[in-house]
Amino acid sequence: MDTKDIDIFKVLANETRLQILHWLKEPEVHFPCQDVDPRTVGVCVSSIQKKTGLAQSTVSHYLSMLEATGLIVSSRQGQSTYYRRNEEAFSQFAAHVATDL
Repeated sequence: MDTKDIDIFKVLANETRLQILHWLKEPEVHFPCQDVDPRTVGVCVSSIQKKTGLAQSTVSHYLSMLEATGLIVSSRQGQSTYYRRNEEAFSQFAAHVATDL
């Protein structure tokens, strides 16, 4: 098992980070009032922060951790940052767990 796999397990060990991933799996359901297509562009960080009820700095840290593992990707539009799941990373990780663990 390599360092990236260990980092993914660490990131997944937090209930709020898991919840964010769950919400981003169906962003149109959990964040219906987006100005952009949440499937292709993502969900604005401020919307994620509001839904968690946590401090902006905590949510930003959680999103940075998720992005560092490759489970989510970010994009900037103007002053806003949007996040969406990286489904390919989930597929690769699931395959790795199924075959190697």
